[in-house]
Amino acid sequence: MATKKPKPKYRSAITGRYVSKKYAEKHPKTTVREIDRPRKKTKKK
Repeated sequence: MATKKPKPKYRSAITGRYVSKKYAEKHPKTTVREIDRPRKKTKKK
């Protein structure tokens, strides 16, 4: 089964708040792109 690629989220490096994609494109020096990856399921012993 194919999995969906997670969408990137953009965060301000100064304030730590999430910002829009347009804002991130205008201010590349002060924004960080983050991608949430699904966690691997571990088996409990």
